[in-house]
Amino acid sequence: MRNFLHDVKTLAKDQDGVVSFEYIIVAACIIGAVVAAFGTGAGGAIATALTGGITSITAAFTAAV
Repeated sequence: MRNFLHDVKTLAKDQDGVVSFEYIIVAACIIGAVVAAFGTGAGGAIATALTGGITSITAAFTAAV
């Protein structure tokens, strides 16, 4: 565990390590946005909108035929 903490401290002081941390933070934000948009199941905002849109299109197509 001490080696890991030492490596993290060394990485944080290194300029390339700082950039790596920035990429990790950006990736975490992107993952959070995707989970917020799509949800962890079938109940996300985008999934609900798509389901509603497909249902409306199907109903309109069925009524037209």
